[in-house]
Amino acid sequence: MTDQIQTVSVDLEGTEFSFETGKLAHLAAGSCTIRYGESVILATAGMSDSPREGIDFFPLMCDFESKYYATGKIKGSRFNKREARPPESAVLIARMMDRPLRPLFPKGMKNDVQVIATMLQSEGTRSLAPAAITAASAAVQLSGIPIEAPVAAVRVGMKEDGSFFLDPSFEEAEEGPLDLVIAGSEEAIMMVEAGANLLSNDQMIAAFEFAHGFIKKLCVAQKDLASRVQITPKEPQFREVNEEAKAAVDQHLTDADFEQISGSTKRELKAAIHTAEEKLLSACAEQIKNEELKKGDLLEFFYDRFKKVLRKQILTADKRLDGRSPKDIRSLSSEVSLFPRLHGSALFDRGDTQCLSILTVGSPSDEQILDDPDRPELTRQYLHHYNFPPYAVGEVKPLRGTNRREIGHGALAERALRYVVPRKKEDTFPYTLRVVSEILACNGSSSMASVCGSTLALMDGGIPIRSAISGIAMGLVTDEEGNYKILSDIQAQEDFCGDMDLKVCGDENGLTALQMDIKVKGLKMSLLKEALDQATAGRTEILKSMKSAIAEPRPEMSSFAPRVTSFQINPEMIRIVIGKGGETIQGLCAEYDVKIDIEDDGMVMVSSADGDKSAAAIKAIKALVYEPEVGDVFPDAIVKNVMDFGAFVEYVPGKEALVHVSEIADHHVDKVSDHLKEGDRVTVKLIGVDKMGRSQLSMRAVKEDEKKK
Repeated sequence: MTDQIQTVSVDLEGTEFSFETGKLAHLAAGSCTIRYGESVILATAGMSDSPREGIDFFPLMCDFESKYYATGKIKGSRFNKREARPPESAVLIARMMDRPLRPLFPKGMKNDVQVIATMLQSEGTRSLAPAAITAASAAVQLSGIPIEAPVAAVRVGMKEDGSFFLDPSFEEAEEGPLDLVIAGSEEAIMMVEAGANLLSNDQMIAAFEFAHGFIKKLCVAQKDLASRVQITPKEPQFREVNEEAKAAVDQHLTDADFEQISGSTKRELKAAIHTAEEKLLSACAEQIKNEELKKGDLLEFFYDRFKKVLRKQILTADKRLDGRSPKDIRSLSSEVSLFPRLHGSALFDRGDTQCLSILTVGSPSDEQILDDPDRPELTRQYLHHYNFPPYAVGEVKPLRGTNRREIGHGALAERALRYVVPRKKEDTFPYTLRVVSEILACNGSSSMASVCGSTLALMDGGIPIRSAISGIAMGLVTDEEGNYKILSDIQAQEDFCGDMDLKVCGDENGLTALQMDIKVKGLKMSLLKEALDQATAGRTEILKSMKSAIAEPRPEMSSFAPRVTSFQINPEMIRIVIGKGGETIQGLCAEYDVKIDIEDDGMVMVSSADGDKSAAAIKAIKALVYEPEVGDVFPDAIVKNVMDFGAFVEYVPGKEALVHVSEIADHHVDKVSDHLKEGDRVTVKLIGVDKMGRSQLSMRAVKEDEKKK
């Protein structure tokens, strides 16, 4: 088999990126092993021989298999060592694999296509997302499955001087001003996932241009590899075009019928669509009854015509379904403090889309520990979770747990605010923050509504965010002549019928997050720049509305939120606070109803919503680690043991020292037991420490001090 192995390599800023085929997974329709630095990924692609019965869409399945063995680790669970449900990072990578590939497959294709990228080796310091996307494309190129062109992806970071570099580490991406994953073909950009520390539109476009040069090299390398391999083209099956159904739609409905479909609300629009549908179905009722036409075929061409007319109205008359012009934003409404006992709450409405965001403030120990084979152990201090229940779009279906879409939208909104939320490291902000966005109603742009809702909830909760952040979804309609219209704040039908979904987050001056999906073959930089500039105006308008509800973070957090009090102790004393098997610290938490976190450097953080309980716990901890100084007086010391030469006294909890017989009184003491017995409470003064580090206490010195007064 060695004679069948083919390899192509590309230099990416001094690091070799190699493609290899013919060695691993040779029974897959297409397989490619990529090596980039110390990372190795195997990608395979396959297509079913025939479509599943009743399928009416393109069933592309993309998965990223994250493996513990790839980083030399065994899963942490004591009971289950096998990889089970993929971590969020793997779900997000799988989504990124899908998005640039899907638009390039032939329209109408019905065969199942499955692409699997498996992590075989990783140093665990860098994201494997770009390599997985590129490997997935190479596997499809080698499989014989029809696809327009290869795609590739890179990750870009930014230095403090504004220059860009490839493949930032997790730490560099976390701490730097830019974390960009971008995919494209030789001709254009196809997919974007970006986080940014309030970068300008021009800086973001410059990053795109920097990345695209490397993307082109990787696409050319895939073509080179494919040219060296004998590939058998696969013949997919396509949706059959029912010409009679198409003719019936054209016969019974005119463009005027479709132009009448409009509505300022989702209900009005659905009613208008239903009216047009009924006109068609009534006209074809006899043919449907006689099974000469199928209702499904008729509605398929109904929506094809509807899409064409909708796009034509936008391109020629600047007319959208709800009467807006391309740059108009839907009606906006913001409200905060809906639930006084919660730590922060906000309701954000944009058109028919409604998002309820709830803030919960936690202690440092509430941080999320990510058990992820793709990267070293990581904690998250700020979390955002997005929920999209069926009733949000008027549906009824079983709840089956969090799906990929919810994970993706939640991650996007979290990224949008990560750069402005205070951090423990830079801002000495010890709190863990969790925002949950419940989508209560949706007519498009719900992920961007969750960005706005999260901002409002954080400000309502008194969290000192650096800047208010809003989000807007931008759309696009194009024609074959190159005409186009960019749409601000797209609703559901415009997303479905349009060519682009560009989600843009930031404040009035800079960007914090981008996510782009397209249905066309790619977009030019000039168009992307125009879309970002138009989005800036939209974001600014949305922020103005949000700030009418709350202009800035409240000066204090909710009285129901915990307060974290921090103080430093000697690191050598940490073991005393923790105690054997955690017994002491657990006892303190239970006794005072607080949470206690201790860092390795001796920083102690006590969390409680009750100030008195927190103060009592802090007093107890300080007593445990108290290091006495000569001259200190202890008024409530307890006699523990009486000896002939003196008495041992506990002067602070856990610390005992000797009061020598000569230090008991200001006169000669013959017998210690005549003056002291076990359990007595006495006042003592620390008068010295001997060469062996033992404290020396005195009752006589206390009496002498009193006489001087």
